[in-house]
Amino acid sequence: MTTTSFASYLSTRKLSIPEQKASSINMQLVASIILGGGEGTRLHPLTLTRCKPAINFGGKYRLIDVPISNSIHADCGKIYVLTQFLSSSLHHHIFQTYMQGGRTSGMIEVLTAEQRPSQKTWYQGTADAVRQNIDYLLESPVEYFLILSGDQLYNINFCEMTQFALQTDADVVIASLPVTAQNATRMGIMKVNESSFITEFVEKPQETALLQRLRSPAEVIERLGIPSDSKRHYLGSMGIYLFKRKALVNILKQDPREDFGKHLIPALVQSGKAAAYLYDGYWEDIGTIESFYQANMALTSPYPDFSFHQENRPIFTSRYDLPPAKFSNTQIKQTILCEGSVIDADEISRSILGPRSVIDKGSIIRDSYIMGNDYYEAPVIADRHGLPINPHIGENCIITRSIVDKNVCIGKGVQLINKQQLSHYNGENIFIRDGVIIVPRGAAIPDGFIL
Repeated sequence: MTTTSFASYLSTRKLSIPEQKASSINMQLVASIILGGGEGTRLHPLTLTRCKPAINFGGKYRLIDVPISNSIHADCGKIYVLTQFLSSSLHHHIFQTYMQGGRTSGMIEVLTAEQRPSQKTWYQGTADAVRQNIDYLLESPVEYFLILSGDQLYNINFCEMTQFALQTDADVVIASLPVTAQNATRMGIMKVNESSFITEFVEKPQETALLQRLRSPAEVIERLGIPSDSKRHYLGSMGIYLFKRKALVNILKQDPREDFGKHLIPALVQSGKAAAYLYDGYWEDIGTIESFYQANMALTSPYPDFSFHQENRPIFTSRYDLPPAKFSNTQIKQTILCEGSVIDADEISRSILGPRSVIDKGSIIRDSYIMGNDYYEAPVIADRHGLPINPHIGENCIITRSIVDKNVCIGKGVQLINKQQLSHYNGENIFIRDGVIIVPRGAAIPDGFIL
């Protein structure tokens, strides 16, 4: 990629310059609530040891970094992160990244699930998680609550969304984007009137007749500059909600049900006080292994739709005191190579190598995400001979269309190629989901293993 072409690419990115906040907007009156997610069963085995927002993404980041960074750039007055399942790794990352060195000056607070005299259950859904923490949330002197998922990718401008909320005076504003009929079946779909207020909302509609009824008129889609023949005729909820303070408290008290998308949002739509903020930028919900894999592989393209190369809107993450990556006798194509890596492989192509990745000579890595390691030398005795297993990929391995989690030791001559083209497989320390091979965190694969 030439300097000129890369500069041209940056100039086309949405929000590539600092957000210009309207003088009427005081984002200190907006608190961001980031939901830590449930068990994440569809992302198994990546969620064996941590919750979804704590999963490594793009080499050096965590999924939680995206909603936190977008909230910071919008200047939100407070950021709450609600956690529950396998949250130790997430807590550690948030503390190391955002609560040291004054980056956010105390604006981030982590709220964990806790037992109370009147409430002794886990969070039952998105709305229930907010409801169980409402006493803490109301201590912030804010007028709006921005509710976000901890496992989505986007580059939305929350300042513009807040401006829209003020203009419409809606009780809740839902971020929405145009989608095809195929994608509409897995999202909340809405219809809006000429004033952008939502007249109908259905969660994951399946019937053909219902989909036809929810199809948006051409003029609505054309507001975003989308051609009428694009097949993106439906407005899908992004799972991003901006509530008025009073409206959020009222709906949580009046409606005891557990989920925003399934229960509370449809009820608010009936009141006529819900509006849709139309958006046509990048958005991806990381709900499955396939979506996680494809979102990572997309980052390796020369001009990805979602980019970390936004100088004025960086995605924050932990800083590593590691030496530069080092490689020798290696052909590298279309690859993200993180700091601290030591590479002696024959070929690395269309792949991501996380921090401290170590790959020995003769190996070939293609279309894969190697998450890297927390250390070069194992801190504890790990194998049956009483010796530490240092995480690395051994000599003469072939790894294609795979996700290798952190701190994994892969022996010599291993082939992870999905030889039988399986879609689903459960093995000892190795899995296949959506046709993608996954080696879970801390696993050891013996010499000569072939899958």
